[in-house]
Amino acid sequence: MQRGINVLALVRGEERYVFLYDDDSADQLLRTLGQYAADPELSFSWYDAAVMSQRIARLREQSGTVEVTQPKTRPRFKESTK
Repeated sequence: MQRGINVLALVRGEERYVFLYDDDSADQLLRTLGQYAADPELSFSWYDAAVMSQRIARLREQSGTVEVTQPKTRPRFKESTK
């Protein structure tokens, strides 16, 4: 079985954030994105981390490494009696 390497990049002006990861290390990359966003010495923001995290999630769905399930029933909410 052939394993692929995923490339995730953020280019902003002169700055480049390039991440190489395989499917088994995606969770570690998500933690790294959070560490980068929390580092005040980097220009990498929480918004950047959120956008890149969404991209990782989409890539995981497309590759079939994460099962996406939909709720079987709609949530029920109690009506307020006030």
